[in-house]
Amino acid sequence: MNYQRFFNRSAVFSAALLFFSFNVGAQYVTGKGNDSTMPLHLMKPQYETPYGETTKDNVKIVLDRVYNYLNAVTPTELVDKTSDQAVTDLSKADTNSIFKPGDFRLLSYEWGVTYTGMLEAGIATGDKKFTSYTLNRVNFIGDVVKNYKDFLKKNPNVATPVRSVLAPHALDDAGSIAASMIKAMNQGAKKELVKPMVDNYLNYIMTKEFRLADGTLARNRPQPNTLWLDDLYMSLPAMAQMGRLTGDSKYFDEAGKQFKQFSERMFNTERGLYMHGWVQGMEPHPQFHWARANGWVIMTMIELLDVMPENHPSRQFILDQLAKHAAGLAQRQDKTGFWHQLLDRDDSYLETSATAIYAYCFARAINKGWLEAKAYGPAALLAWSAVSTKVNQKGQVEGTCVGTGMAFDPAFYYYRPISNFAAHGYGPVLLAGSEIYRLLEKHPFEINDSAVQIK
Repeated sequence: MNYQRFFNRSAVFSAALLFFSFNVGAQYVTGKGNDSTMPLHLMKPQYETPYGETTKDNVKIVLDRVYNYLNAVTPTELVDKTSDQAVTDLSKADTNSIFKPGDFRLLSYEWGVTYTGMLEAGIATGDKKFTSYTLNRVNFIGDVVKNYKDFLKKNPNVATPVRSVLAPHALDDAGSIAASMIKAMNQGAKKELVKPMVDNYLNYIMTKEFRLADGTLARNRPQPNTLWLDDLYMSLPAMAQMGRLTGDSKYFDEAGKQFKQFSERMFNTERGLYMHGWVQGMEPHPQFHWARANGWVIMTMIELLDVMPENHPSRQFILDQLAKHAAGLAQRQDKTGFWHQLLDRDDSYLETSATAIYAYCFARAINKGWLEAKAYGPAALLAWSAVSTKVNQKGQVEGTCVGTGMAFDPAFYYYRPISNFAAHGYGPVLLAGSEIYRLLEKHPFEINDSAVQIK
């Protein structure tokens, strides 16, 4: 055998193969070539949002960016509203004292979600700065409230910056932030400061909020005897957390009852979606499936399942509703990974806060074993990829619908403004990033034939 000739031919063949591989690679990137020169099914699509690129490191980068922004723009300080001087001795706080203005309020239902999101980010990543964000602010609020209680004994019925804590007027004042405060106590917040606030909130929810004749939590706006889907999150997570804190089953019983009574009136079984509002006696009844309200209800299910005892009689109903609702939502995810402002109207705009909530809830339910990972994991990852494109370099969340009342015509929902200062976006982004971080640990994905597949 002529070995020299063999080696020469081998070298030529290797060079040709290298040349062919290089050109196939180039054609793969550019989309040039034909069926005989490259595997066309492996051509890289021009995705609008990142696809199959999620890592724990880049999730943490987004979480850090949000933290850095929020930590800078939500100061823990009282100031004199006339002089703008700091009130360093809280015992001297009076009617002229206010929370130092920042980009967001420390006391709001939106910030209850943010406090919970920070706690979850701390647990998921092990980075204690997130935990400290919530503990510092919850303890500070508790200290302010304690001092104002003493002040009000001598000066009753005067205005204070903590009115919503001392005298809640609505579920928006009470439920979300109460739930976050109980979670904060579990992570080390000062019980002597926080527990009295929680007790007052729960007393309002359980005994003072307006209800229908059958006991369903309701409002008298925009129409008499109206159910707001949002109110599930503004009440039931606090009940569930209080049940776990106290061991008193009455809180779980009430939460289960409320969830069932809302769902029987407001869940559209054919669409797998909830209507935003329900008015007693309205017939026919318009249905508008607002995205963030559907977010509040699926997040309520997650909150209840997180702490409700395994043998509680309401648990199976909630699990069944979670499966039906998740299926309805998954069918309506946009190609970009987002969901629309009105879920079943594709010409309404793509909205960030609801997308973040669904990313969180899908991922949490997968991690807890309530939803199938292979079926819902890719949707959760795609949703997070979409959300991450809306966190700008400053750490602001873009594309979030501002606070929204209730209406019975489409124009209202279509034209709600969006703003980087809509507080509703920040907690959901923190929650979503935290749970996607866990998902990548528990259920890593692979790319198989160009598609994301969950292991």
